[in-house]
Amino acid sequence: MKVISINVNGIRAAARKGMFEWLNQVDADVICLQELKAQPDQIEGEPYHPEGYHTFFHSAEKKGYSGVGIYCKQQPDAVQHGFGDGFADADSEGRYLQADFGDLSVVSLYMPSGSSKDERQEFKIDLMQRFEAKLAEIADSGRHWILCGDWNIAHKKADIKNWRGNQKNSGFLPEERQWMDWLFGESSSETSDEVRGNAGFHDAFRLINQQEHQYTWWSNRGQAWANNTGWRIDYHVITDSLKDKVIPGSDLIYKEERFSDHAPLVIEYDL
Repeated sequence: MKVISINVNGIRAAARKGMFEWLNQVDADVICLQELKAQPDQIEGEPYHPEGYHTFFHSAEKKGYSGVGIYCKQQPDAVQHGFGDGFADADSEGRYLQADFGDLSVVSLYMPSGSSKDERQEFKIDLMQRFEAKLAEIADSGRHWILCGDWNIAHKKADIKNWRGNQKNSGFLPEERQWMDWLFGESSSETSDEVRGNAGFHDAFRLINQQEHQYTWWSNRGQAWANNTGWRIDYHVITDSLKDKVIPGSDLIYKEERFSDHAPLVIEYDL
């Protein structure tokens, strides 16, 4: 089962850059999109509803902002638009979309960035804290889960080129990285000597690729892309039941073409 996650930074812009032609070639089973920046009536028909796929979108109420989507070959048993109760503020921004297939759930997730102003960082931290209870339910559900998306946090020094200069910036703050330690149950001297617990998830990419300088986002400023001055902030976060189902591959991060400031993250599962 091939699953792709990509922050498109505007689905219409990504379409103009050839993303749908590439998706047609790569032939994935499930494609999770983030940052659509479009309302459903703006993306009707081709290419936004590709042949052979069932299409689901959860757009932000604010036009030209956020939004997530899922394309899937198999008709889901159920689709959930939004986190649900207690998340009205996040759901109005179109940040969570879930498709259920038998005992597998796939989520397209777009966690907020806190880089624009302090209020947005406060919202990000608050959402992370509220999300913990839902993540605990997911881990204990007995189902297989793949939570794809832009989590907007680089976990470790190996996941960001300029780690020294970004330790006080949103996306690489100690409290954000410690939260990722908790998510993956990993103690690390980079953030603290102890982890407050184990949420029961795994970073699918790191299960099969331990190399440094493997990034999924590059600033459009300067020569970040050319110099590979990037961040790895896009993940497949999987439940423990899938940790042995990740199939090693050489082209996990697709960089042959640029459809966005993010690169597609392509991972296959033995399902």
